[in-house]
Amino acid sequence: MFLIVGLGNIGKLYEHTRHNMGFDSIDILSYKYNIPINRKKFKGTYGEGIIEENKVILLKPGTYMNLSGESVAEAVNFYKINCNNIIIIQDDIDIPVGKIRIKTHGSAGGHNGIKNIIFNLATDRFLRIKIGVGQPKGQLISHVLGKFNETDKMHVKKVLDASSEAVECILKSGVEEAMNRFNGLTL
Repeated sequence: MFLIVGLGNIGKLYEHTRHNMGFDSIDILSYKYNIPINRKKFKGTYGEGIIEENKVILLKPGTYMNLSGESVAEAVNFYKINCNNIIIIQDDIDIPVGKIRIKTHGSAGGHNGIKNIIFNLATDRFLRIKIGVGQPKGQLISHVLGKFNETDKMHVKKVLDASSEAVECILKSGVEEAMNRFNGLTL
């Protein structure tokens, strides 16, 4: 069983912002594999289904970004999920728009959602699909809570589709294959 978590903030105000790339990616997987995200538990909303012959839990934490680890830890503890079977989909300001990067472990890199997950799981050993949102030209908070301009929106659609393909590749062929295929790819 795999736990696939999309990071984001709940509420209309935050829909389709840079910080909600994880939620948007989960929505694509939900639609593609007919896995409704409509069950309330684990301080979030989730659904269960099958992707590439693997049972998966798709989770959107309802704790807001900075406390995402509370939701993730509850799901991990309930289902007894090995950290190698956790995939976190997140935004990343250090990656340009139009790129994704897959990592197997590492520091939070300044991302408060990841920092809280590391704290709550007491490990940094979980997979991450990082979706590039680019460096802020002004304040960080207004950047990550802002929406993409029209030029970036066409790249974002392709990157979100690629993030769901990366999940599929991890589940079918393994993380090494996914890293070789998607890291460095420009969309």
